[in-house]
Amino acid sequence: MRSLWYGNEFKLGVLGAGQLGRMLIQEAINWNVHVYTMDSDPDSPCSKISHQFTCGSITNYEDVLEFGKDKNLITVEIENVNLEALEELERNGVEVFPQPRVLRIIRDKGIQKQFYSENNIPTADFRLIDKKEIFSNVDFLPFAQKLRTGGYDGKGVQIMRSESDFEKSFDAPSVLEKFVDFEKELAVIVARNKKGQVTSYPTVECEFNPDANLVEFLFSPAEISHKIEEDARKMAIEIIEKLDMVGILAVEFFLTKEGDLLVNEIAPRPHNSGHHTIECNVTSQFEQHLRSILNLPLGATDLIQPGAMINILGEPNSSGSVFYDGLEKLLNESGVHVHIYGKETVKEFRKMGHFTITGLNLSEVKQKALRLKGNLKAKSVS
Repeated sequence: MRSLWYGNEFKLGVLGAGQLGRMLIQEAINWNVHVYTMDSDPDSPCSKISHQFTCGSITNYEDVLEFGKDKNLITVEIENVNLEALEELERNGVEVFPQPRVLRIIRDKGIQKQFYSENNIPTADFRLIDKKEIFSNVDFLPFAQKLRTGGYDGKGVQIMRSESDFEKSFDAPSVLEKFVDFEKELAVIVARNKKGQVTSYPTVECEFNPDANLVEFLFSPAEISHKIEEDARKMAIEIIEKLDMVGILAVEFFLTKEGDLLVNEIAPRPHNSGHHTIECNVTSQFEQHLRSILNLPLGATDLIQPGAMINILGEPNSSGSVFYDGLEKLLNESGVHVHIYGKETVKEFRKMGHFTITGLNLSEVKQKALRLKGNLKAKSVS
């Protein structure tokens, strides 16, 4: 008889204690799953609601090993963790999902790109460079320079349109990704458990903040043809199966003007492009992640209602204690669901929360989203 996955008998550890961990805990509470988290920030979003919080570095071998040694299962909310410690925990009988070998592929954008090439998965043309080799790649312009490791939420990306942009380049191993003349940016969330059961969510359409270079606004379902929808979902399933990964995987695509799908990046965890599933789908991405890593039957992914998700980002030049300007006015709107992440301090473009807008049809949702976008501002207290 397998050990119970709920109650005092079972300890689920999460490396990282930000908003993704917070929303995972909110789902875990429904099933009486006890979640233990670790983060270097003592005031992180999970610190007050975890079954137990540990202040420690998720990139430090000893901290991760000590944190994980009494846990039944470890998962992550960010890829930048100490993989050597996770591999040692695996050898000692602790389950780790997504598996460390999968995290090795995904957290290095260079290895990730090579994985696509080796498995005939369509992606944008790219080159791998070491430090200042960027100056010998004028012929490849225009392109995006992406740090191979350490980048997140738009950080670690520089846009290179001409040789004059090279002065702002990163002096570190990077991927140079050729610009794609795309029509839309899409994303698919897919999940897989240990039994090999796989399911995917309907494709969503994303809009990025050009200054912060991160998702600011998305809507579901995406306005695409049935064929593109099926192709995107099949490709996402192909990727998680070729990775032989357990957990939830976000797959971001470029849809070119010729109608081709190119994989941009993947993330082996709950993702910003799946936050709307809390209100819009039968099973949220956070519940689905729990189901997959606990090897439970995966939940239905059907769309209950169309929706749009808007990130609440720190206002430009904000720094200090946070004040949410427009919150009460927004809560007066029907079909608006606000999620505040519990971060006490705000910084420019920091993700402070999100809100989801639901409605009877996509046209109504989009109109309301465009009207309300920017109405809730995360500012520093003057």
